[in-house]
Amino acid sequence: MAEEPKPPVGAESKPAVPAAPAKPAGPVPVEWKSPLVNNLRSQYGSGIREASTYLGQNYMVVESTLVRELLQILRDKEEFGYCVDITALHYPEREKQFDIIWILYSFSKNERIRVKTMIADGESVPSAVPIWTTANWLEREVFDMFGVRFDGHPDLKRILLPDGWKGHPLRKDYGIIQQDQEWVQANLGIESGQ
Repeated sequence: MAEEPKPPVGAESKPAVPAAPAKPAGPVPVEWKSPLVNNLRSQYGSGIREASTYLGQNYMVVESTLVRELLQILRDKEEFGYCVDITALHYPEREKQFDIIWILYSFSKNERIRVKTMIADGESVPSAVPIWTTANWLEREVFDMFGVRFDGHPDLKRILLPDGWKGHPLRKDYGIIQQDQEWVQANLGIESGQ
Protein backbone atom coordinates (compact mmCIF):
# COMPACT_ATOMS: atom_id res chain seq x y z
CA MET A 1 0.00 0.00 0.00
CA ALA A 2 1.33 3.45 -0.94
CA GLU A 3 1.70 6.06 1.76
CA GLU A 4 -0.02 9.39 1.36
CA PRO A 5 2.47 12.17 0.69
CA LYS A 6 3.20 14.39 3.66
CA PRO A 7 2.92 18.17 3.27
CA PRO A 8 6.25 20.00 3.25
CA VAL A 9 7.57 21.14 6.62
CA GLY A 10 5.98 24.47 7.66
CA ALA A 11 3.01 23.99 5.33
CA GLU A 12 0.83 22.42 7.97
CA SER A 13 -2.64 23.83 7.86
CA LYS A 14 -3.04 26.76 10.23
CA PRO A 15 -6.33 27.79 11.71
CA ALA A 16 -7.96 30.64 9.81
CA VAL A 17 -7.32 34.05 11.33
CA PRO A 18 -10.60 35.78 12.09
CA ALA A 19 -11.22 39.02 10.21
CA ALA A 20 -10.56 42.21 12.10
CA PRO A 21 -13.71 43.78 13.48
CA ALA A 22 -15.14 46.61 11.41
CA LYS A 23 -13.99 50.03 12.45
CA PRO A 24 -16.66 51.96 14.27
CA ALA A 25 -18.20 54.75 12.25
CA GLY A 26 -16.60 58.10 12.93
CA PRO A 27 -18.44 61.30 13.67
CA VAL A 28 -20.38 62.85 10.82
CA PRO A 29 -21.75 66.36 10.38
CA VAL A 30 -25.41 66.87 11.21
CA GLU A 31 -27.66 69.63 10.01
CA TRP A 32 -27.35 72.78 12.11
CA LYS A 33 -30.87 73.87 12.95
CA SER A 34 -31.20 77.27 14.58
CA PRO A 35 -33.12 80.54 14.20
CA LEU A 36 -29.87 82.12 12.94
CA VAL A 37 -29.56 79.60 10.10
CA ASN A 38 -33.27 79.87 9.25
CA ASN A 39 -33.01 83.66 9.09
CA LEU A 40 -29.91 83.60 6.87
CA ARG A 41 -31.40 80.97 4.57
CA SER A 42 -34.57 83.02 4.18
CA GLN A 43 -32.40 86.00 3.14
CA TYR A 44 -29.79 84.26 0.99
CA GLY A 45 -31.42 81.00 -0.11
CA SER A 46 -28.98 78.67 -1.84
CA GLY A 47 -26.13 81.12 -1.16
CA ILE A 48 -25.95 79.34 2.20
CA ARG A 49 -24.78 76.05 0.73
CA GLU A 50 -24.50 74.15 4.00
CA ALA A 51 -25.14 74.69 7.70
CA SER A 52 -23.88 71.86 9.86
CA THR A 53 -22.58 70.91 13.25
CA TYR A 54 -19.54 68.66 13.49
CA LEU A 55 -18.31 67.51 16.89
CA GLY A 56 -20.20 70.34 18.53
CA GLN A 57 -18.80 73.01 16.20
CA ASN A 58 -21.30 75.01 14.11
CA TYR A 59 -20.28 76.06 10.62
CA MET A 60 -21.79 77.28 7.40
CA VAL A 61 -20.50 77.09 3.86
CA VAL A 62 -21.45 80.14 1.80
CA GLU A 63 -20.96 81.50 -1.71
CA SER A 64 -17.92 83.77 -1.90
CA THR A 65 -20.02 86.64 -3.27
CA LEU A 66 -21.95 86.75 0.03
CA VAL A 67 -19.02 86.71 2.43
CA ARG A 68 -18.64 90.44 3.09
CA GLU A 69 -22.35 91.08 3.61
CA LEU A 70 -22.83 87.94 5.70
CA LEU A 71 -19.89 88.73 7.98
CA GLN A 72 -21.27 92.24 8.50
CA ILE A 73 -24.70 90.84 9.44
CA LEU A 74 -23.14 88.34 11.83
CA ARG A 75 -21.33 91.16 13.61
CA ASP A 76 -24.07 93.81 13.58
CA LYS A 77 -27.27 91.81 13.97
CA GLU A 78 -26.18 88.50 15.44
CA GLU A 79 -23.63 89.84 17.97
CA PHE A 80 -20.54 87.99 16.72
CA GLY A 81 -18.30 90.86 17.73
CA TYR A 82 -14.98 89.03 17.80
CA CYS A 83 -13.13 87.57 14.83
CA VAL A 84 -11.08 84.85 16.53
CA ASP A 85 -9.19 83.67 13.45
CA ILE A 86 -9.09 83.57 9.68
CA THR A 87 -7.42 80.62 8.06
CA ALA A 88 -7.36 78.60 4.87
CA LEU A 89 -7.03 75.06 3.58
CA HIS A 90 -5.55 74.06 0.25
CA TYR A 91 -6.89 71.23 -1.92
CA PRO A 92 -4.87 71.40 -5.18
CA GLU A 93 -6.92 68.66 -6.86
CA ARG A 94 -10.16 70.70 -6.69
CA GLU A 95 -11.27 73.40 -9.10
CA LYS A 96 -11.88 75.74 -6.15
CA GLN A 97 -8.64 74.92 -4.40
CA PHE A 98 -8.99 77.04 -1.27
CA ASP A 99 -11.33 76.99 1.69
CA ILE A 100 -11.23 80.33 3.52
CA ILE A 101 -12.57 80.10 7.07
CA TRP A 102 -13.57 82.87 9.48
CA ILE A 103 -13.95 81.78 13.12
CA LEU A 104 -16.26 84.15 14.99
CA TYR A 105 -17.27 84.43 18.62
CA SER A 106 -20.22 86.08 20.35
CA PHE A 107 -19.49 87.08 23.95
CA SER A 108 -23.16 87.77 24.65
CA LYS A 109 -24.24 84.32 23.42
CA ASN A 110 -21.06 82.47 24.41
CA GLU A 111 -21.18 80.90 20.96
CA ARG A 112 -18.59 80.26 18.28
CA ILE A 113 -19.29 79.73 14.58
CA ARG A 114 -17.26 79.17 11.46
CA VAL A 115 -18.04 80.68 8.08
CA LYS A 116 -16.39 78.98 5.13
CA THR A 117 -16.23 79.77 1.43
CA MET A 118 -14.34 78.19 -1.44
CA ILE A 119 -12.35 80.02 -4.12
CA ALA A 120 -10.16 79.07 -7.06
CA ASP A 121 -6.46 79.85 -7.21
CA GLY A 122 -6.06 83.49 -8.22
CA GLU A 123 -9.50 84.53 -6.94
CA SER A 124 -9.81 86.81 -3.93
CA VAL A 125 -12.24 87.40 -1.09
CA PRO A 126 -13.24 90.72 0.48
CA SER A 127 -11.26 91.92 3.45
CA ALA A 128 -12.93 91.75 6.86
CA VAL A 129 -10.71 94.51 8.25
CA PRO A 130 -13.53 97.11 7.96
CA ILE A 131 -15.68 94.80 10.11
CA TRP A 132 -13.08 93.62 12.65
CA THR A 133 -9.70 95.32 12.94
CA THR A 134 -8.33 92.02 14.28
CA ALA A 135 -8.69 90.66 10.73
CA ASN A 136 -5.70 92.73 9.60
CA TRP A 137 -2.85 90.47 10.66
CA LEU A 138 -4.96 87.33 10.25
CA GLU A 139 -5.52 88.11 6.56
CA ARG A 140 -1.86 88.95 6.11
CA GLU A 141 -0.93 85.52 7.48
CA VAL A 142 -3.31 83.76 5.07
CA PHE A 143 -1.86 85.84 2.23
CA ASP A 144 1.71 85.01 3.29
CA MET A 145 1.21 81.28 3.80
CA PHE A 146 -1.36 80.52 1.04
CA GLY A 147 -1.19 83.43 -1.42
CA VAL A 148 -4.89 84.27 -1.02
CA ARG A 149 -5.66 87.94 -1.65
CA PHE A 150 -8.16 89.98 0.41
CA ASP A 151 -9.71 92.82 -1.60
CA GLY A 152 -9.72 96.11 0.29
CA HIS A 153 -7.08 95.12 2.85
CA PRO A 154 -5.26 98.30 3.92
CA ASP A 155 -1.71 96.87 3.68
CA LEU A 156 -1.68 93.31 2.34
CA LYS A 157 1.92 92.14 2.57
CA ARG A 158 3.82 89.26 4.07
CA ILE A 159 3.82 89.02 7.85
CA LEU A 160 5.93 85.93 8.65
CA LEU A 161 8.30 85.56 5.71
CA PRO A 162 10.59 88.19 4.19
CA ASP A 163 9.09 90.38 1.45
CA GLY A 164 11.20 88.80 -1.30
CA TRP A 165 10.31 85.21 -0.44
CA LYS A 166 8.90 83.17 -3.32
CA GLY A 167 6.02 80.77 -2.82
CA HIS A 168 3.53 80.10 -0.07
CA PRO A 169 4.63 77.35 2.34
CA LEU A 170 1.20 76.10 3.51
CA ARG A 171 0.04 75.21 0.00
CA LYS A 172 0.11 71.46 -0.45
CA ASP A 173 2.03 71.85 -3.70
CA TYR A 174 4.89 73.64 -1.89
CA GLY A 175 7.54 70.95 -1.35
CA ILE A 176 8.22 70.13 2.28
CA ILE A 177 11.95 70.62 1.77
CA GLN A 178 11.47 73.49 -0.65
CA GLN A 179 12.97 76.83 0.14
CA ASP A 180 13.72 79.97 -1.73
CA GLN A 181 17.31 79.15 -2.75
CA GLU A 182 17.81 82.53 -4.40
CA TRP A 183 16.72 84.42 -1.27
CA VAL A 184 18.83 82.27 1.04
CA GLN A 185 21.90 82.81 -1.17
CA ALA A 186 21.36 86.58 -1.55
CA ASN A 187 20.44 87.33 2.06
CA LEU A 188 22.31 84.72 4.07
CA GLY A 189 25.26 84.12 1.74
CA ILE A 190 24.96 80.35 1.93
CA GLU A 191 23.94 77.67 -0.56
CA SER A 192 21.18 76.12 1.49
CA GLY A 193 19.14 76.78 4.57
CA GLN A 194 18.91 73.04 5.21
